[in-house]
Order: sequence, then structure tokens, then C-alpha cells
Amino acid sequence: MLLKITSLNAVVIAIRLFISIFIQRLLAELVGEAGIAKIGQLRNLSELITSFSSFGVFTGVVKYVAEHKEDKDQLQKLFSTVFVMSIVGIVTSFSVLFFWAEAISKYLFVTTDYAYLIKLLAVIVPFISLYRIFNGVVNGLTMYKKFAKIDLFSYLASAGLMVWFLLQYNIDGALIAIVITPAIQLSVLLFIFFKVLREYIKFSKLSFKAPMLNVLLAFSLMSFFSTVLLNLVSIEIRSMITNRITEADAGIWTAMTNISKNYMVFSTSLFTLYVLPKFAGIYGKKAFKTEVFSIYKILLPIFGVGMLLVYFGRTWVIQLIYPGFDNMEPLFKWQLLGDFVRLATIVIGYQFIAKKLVRSFIFSEVFSLGLFYLFARYLTDYYGVEGVVMAHFFRYVLSFFLIFYLVIRYFKKTENTERSDVKLTDDG
Repeated sequence: MLLKITSLNAVVIAIRLFISIFIQRLLAELVGEAGIAKIGQLRNLSELITSFSSFGVFTGVVKYVAEHKEDKDQLQKLFSTVFVMSIVGIVTSFSVLFFWAEAISKYLFVTTDYAYLIKLLAVIVPFISLYRIFNGVVNGLTMYKKFAKIDLFSYLASAGLMVWFLLQYNIDGALIAIVITPAIQLSVLLFIFFKVLREYIKFSKLSFKAPMLNVLLAFSLMSFFSTVLLNLVSIEIRSMITNRITEADAGIWTAMTNISKNYMVFSTSLFTLYVLPKFAGIYGKKAFKTEVFSIYKILLPIFGVGMLLVYFGRTWVIQLIYPGFDNMEPLFKWQLLGDFVRLATIVIGYQFIAKKLVRSFIFSEVFSLGLFYLFARYLTDYYGVEGVVMAHFFRYVLSFFLIFYLVIRYFKKTENTERSDVKLTDDG
């Protein structure tokens, strides 16, 4: 199953990678380092809103759809709760973006000139929320062929929009294209997946009741400490680089993270399609270890070889994707090392989400992001922008050991509880 998803994903990612390289090169040539930095700020805000507007229930939807796909009554309770939570998320997100547009523009771009963009994002919020929720259903049902189709066609449509707007309106066009992309993504998803959605979601029977509010709030909390906090830290670090060094250097770091995202996106979709549903059904330490080693045996060698190729061909990669961004070259070593450790860390870390280990998840996320922010602030004084990617590597090395310890502790506690239950039964 993992190999099947991996091979199908590889085709989609290869097509996306080719298009992404073309778009990123076009952006580099037309808007430069400063423009790339602005795009990075907006993308982080969009990702933050994606989580907040759907109330962070994506992973909850994936988990409970995977567990209850045959139980229509339970699914109806799930979607009624998600419906209520998403309305709260949409109204809150819209209000903040629309009425504080100038302040947000000033914070992100050091000017109020982009307030119109923030207001446009506010209008697009319902599309962002619905796409995120429906995407969770696709992942929970593990319909990886439909997922690949949705992913590919929505990416092609949004890429076309980006190129057209960029050529017409330069940096403003690129930023507008990023903002309205969720509307295109939702349209493509509904076109391909609406019949299946109707089978599982009885839209006419959705109510304003929230019977699963407590269990989904745990996922909302986890989402805040991962997606929301992560993007806030990224925005803050980019602003720090701009203030301490230059906006061009902030663009260099953003370009490096963009290259990283091009190959890490492969693992992201794989985790939600395969790892999360799989871990949700695993309860024993032995089965968990077997599954983790199975994933490691397939993924780590593939990523390891790919990352080595990227590192040794880094000069060529820069000239291909970001011509003129020569200051990016020293960043590759630390970014690639960090991403490799990050991949290994995320695999075992998904156990927190699968088993709803909220406190362990929050602690590990705060620990990881706190390290990243503090290391980045400290190391930039001595190594400039390279200090940020060094912080990225050190953060994940320490996070790996912490998460490994927390997962082992969870299984030991589970085993001890089971032994106690067995002993009580025997005594009885």
C-alpha cells in the first residue's frame, strides 16, 4: 500500500516540481529577493488562516473518517460538529483580517499598501475553510487516486493563474494569485469529489449541534501549536532577518525554504494519506515499531539519495530555479541535514496525532519552535542568514530525541496499565 501511494505520489510530485521550478524562476527574475520575501510572508499568513478558519480540525477529520467510514451516524455527528466549528473559525478569521487589514499589512510588509490584499483574503476565507475540511475527508477515506487527481489539477489551475497575474501585474499580481488560489482548489475538489462527499456527508441533515466538540477541540489545540504557531514564528524570523540584515537576505532564506518544500511536499501528503490512518489503528509497541521501521526502510534511503543529489548539484539548482541568488549556496548543507532529521522525526511524531496525545504533542511543538526561534535569533548575530538554517538543523536533532522518548514513554505507560488490568482480573 505504501509503495503504491509512493509511486503514484511520485508522478504527481514530479509534474508539480517541474511547474514549480518554472514559476519560482519566473518569480526570481521578475520580483527578486525582496519580492520573494513578501510572497513568503503572505504564504505564511495564508497557511495560518487555513488552519484557523477550519478551527484546526483537519487531522481530526482524517482520523475519525478513517475510523468510522462505515458508521454513517457517527460521521453525521462528526460533520455537524465540524460545521459549527468552521462557522466560528470563518467569522473570526474574516473579522480580524477585514477590520485589521492595515495593521496586518504593516506587520507583514512594513507598509499599509497591501491592506487591500488582506481584505481580499478575508473574502476568500470560506473557500479556504471548506477546502481544508473536504480535503480531510479525501485523506481519511484514503482515496489516494482521487487525492492525486485533485492535487494535480488544482495545482495546474493555480499555477496558470499565478503566471498570468505575475506577467500582468508583477509582485501585486503574484500576491493576488496566492490569495485567490483556495477558491480554485475548492472548485476542482468539488468537481472531482462531490459525488463521494454526498455519500458520506448528508448536507441537508447538518445541524448546529456539536456532539464531538470536546474530542475535536484537542485537534484544534494541536493545530494551533503546530500550523498557527509555526507560521507566526516563520513570519517573525523573516521580519527579524529583514530588520537585522536586509529584506534581500529574508528573500534568500525564503527561497531556500521553497526548495525544501518542493521535495518535502511528497512526504506531507504521504503522512496524511497513509501514516495517520495506519497509526490510528495500531495500539501495540511491537506493531508500531514494525510499521515505523517499514516506513523508514522505504522513505529514508529515497530521501537520503535525493538530498545528496540536491546538495552536490546545489550550484546548478540555484542557477536553474533562482538565478542570481548565489548567497543561498551555504544554506543547502544545513537545510538538507535538517530536513532529513525532520522526516525521521515527523514519522514517529504522528503517533501523537493518531492517539490524540495532546499534551505530548503541544510540549514537543513548543519545544521545537522555541528552539528554532531562539537559535535563529542567536546564530544570526554570528553567521547571518546561514544561522537560521543552522537553527533548523539543531532544532530537529534535539526534537527527534525528545519525541522518541515521549513515544516510548507512552507505550510503557500503556503496557503497565494493561498489566495492572490483567492482574486485577486475575485477583478477582
